[in-house]
Amino acid sequence: MIRFLWRVSRGARLRPWKSPYLRWRIETYSGLHAEKITFGEFWRFVWQERVELWRYLKWAARMGSR
Repeated sequence: MIRFLWRVSRGARLRPWKSPYLRWRIETYSGLHAEKITFGEFWRFVWQERVELWRYLKWAARMGSR
């Protein structure tokens, strides 16, 4: 899971809310506009969707190990 997070946050590891990939994923999942995602919006989304995000990370880890 850590490996996946490391890859998708490339270029914005200390500021994941700036990652184009993560912004795009949040936009397609929730409908928030990617260019309007701020620090607060990002962490609010992560907190509200933490169960689903955990399931997604576990799935991505399984797919990456194949």
